[in-house]
Amino acid sequence: MHVLRSVILNLVVAILPLVAPVAQAASGAEVPTDENAYCTKGNVPHFGEKDGPAELPKTCYYTGLDATPSPGRQVKVAAGEDVSAALDHARCGDTLLLAAGATFSVSEFPRKKCDDQHYITIRTGTPDSKLPAEGSRISPAWAGTGSLPGRPAYAQPTGGPAKLMATLEDTSPSGVTFGDHYRFIGIEWAPSGEKKIARLLNTSGADHVIFDRNWIHGFDGQELQTGVRINDGSTYLAVIHSYLNGIECIAKTGACTDAAAIGGGNGDQPVQTIKIVDNFVESSGQNIFFGGAAATIHPQDLEIRRNHLFKPMCWNPNSPDHKEPTPIAKNLFELKNADRLLFEANYLENSWPGFTQNGPAIVLTPAHNLNRRLEKVTCPDCSVTNITIRYVWVRKANQVFFIGNHLDMGQPPPANHYSIHDVVAEGIGYSECGKGCNAALNMISSGHGNVSAESVLHDVAVNHLTFASMQQPRAYLSLGGPPANGPDSPQMYNISWTNTVADAGAYGAWPKGGGPEKNCASMKRSSPKMRLEACWKNAVFKGNVLAGANSIRGHSGIWPDGNYYAGDLQAIGFVKLNGGLDGDYRLAPASKFKGKATDGKDPGADVDAVVKATAGVR
Repeated sequence: MHVLRSVILNLVVAILPLVAPVAQAASGAEVPTDENAYCTKGNVPHFGEKDGPAELPKTCYYTGLDATPSPGRQVKVAAGEDVSAALDHARCGDTLLLAAGATFSVSEFPRKKCDDQHYITIRTGTPDSKLPAEGSRISPAWAGTGSLPGRPAYAQPTGGPAKLMATLEDTSPSGVTFGDHYRFIGIEWAPSGEKKIARLLNTSGADHVIFDRNWIHGFDGQELQTGVRINDGSTYLAVIHSYLNGIECIAKTGACTDAAAIGGGNGDQPVQTIKIVDNFVESSGQNIFFGGAAATIHPQDLEIRRNHLFKPMCWNPNSPDHKEPTPIAKNLFELKNADRLLFEANYLENSWPGFTQNGPAIVLTPAHNLNRRLEKVTCPDCSVTNITIRYVWVRKANQVFFIGNHLDMGQPPPANHYSIHDVVAEGIGYSECGKGCNAALNMISSGHGNVSAESVLHDVAVNHLTFASMQQPRAYLSLGGPPANGPDSPQMYNISWTNTVADAGAYGAWPKGGGPEKNCASMKRSSPKMRLEACWKNAVFKGNVLAGANSIRGHSGIWPDGNYYAGDLQAIGFVKLNGGLDGDYRLAPASKFKGKATDGKDPGADVDAVVKATAGVR
């Protein structure tokens, strides 16, 4: 049944008018929630071929326990024993049962050259009956920690918090390393207090490794740059049903700047078939981040589904709950290098401006030159291509999408074939966000100068999004791109932006920066329509409901034809706006915009589908 649903989800498309060939996956399909919804035993993928212009992942990792057998010996490792010695003697198919509540030091899980029928399982000695069931997320309560300051309440064992996990303490500053065919169940991973640990887990060269129901963490106020570093030769790697927190770089006094709970995709060896499903993921910089360092490859076939990406408000200097030290905050999800990635049914919560970014939720910005001080290309193949973002909920951010491929060592890196649909974003510009929280809801731009047509941003389909703001944004779109004054400055092309619902902001579509010689959206073009026409070629901007647009000198001729207007968000006719937070953002039966989308549906996200897809994620 789940296979059939996924096939239907990806075969049903709605052809958008006036732009070809940008098709969009239809809303209304039931979004699967199972861990292996798009992958059956034998690692057979069922994502479908495409979602609109974006290719979907072509490989997958089936992570059911029935596909990772350990039929060999069961070896108990008691408290105080040497787990490294037990690993040295372990054979393919063995299970190491680590004493619950005990702490073991470790730096390496060696390569054993096992096969898919003989995984080595490393697990707590606690029986399955006292752990969350397979397919259920674990929490720190299974390690005896009933709550964490500033974090949401989480699941508890029967009888309350108890030390039911075994702890593996990282003793290597560059992270614990891994070989092949390991599954970890009920393990707490923590940095050693005796050394400064930059990375907790380092999967470079690892293949067929699953972190299942693990607690992976640092400690509040102490720097830990990366929780799980997925680099150089990581293939068939999964982080599922786990809890990651305390990964942070500290402002002013710290040694690192970009913390990521899960990230990587760099190096010279393929990074492919990565699965990140049903986790609580917390980090100060980017919660999930691929790219950002030297590479000759780009990571491919990434499945990121049903994760709660969260930053605690005690890290936010604008919040009354703030406590020092202040970590360096950036965004919730960022790509600088990735291909064929599905980002589905995730719940993103809390982002604010400061440091080098203005508080976006999602950032898609490929980069060729990742260390400009070297003045050379360090990632020649870096690109962000074939990205599908669908059925996502965003809560409390300053900006929703930051999309751009900016000039980098002479040419913008490739950025193309994005499908973004059915996203609900609420609490935009929330009060604790700070003074800078009136940015454009979305930024979309491309590098200018002597660039090729292939280098500019192209083939982007955005459809059925709902934005609920708590204060008027500066603009709906911040635009930037080649000035479109000749063959050396091609326009972004095949851009489709349809059926969204939002406050259009004080300025509608606003130039990102630069004068007429640098930016297609320069101030010499006096309306959003003129700026869109100058920046986008073979494009459609239609079926959008723009609130507050009448205040922009009257909407007639200001926006492209085929859009709708309301005096404010309340006038759109939601079931319950509730000030733009914790509302019901379906259109009420009396709304005059019912059925007005270009596909005959309601404008805005399929809220019911998004709610069902993200049920139980937060």
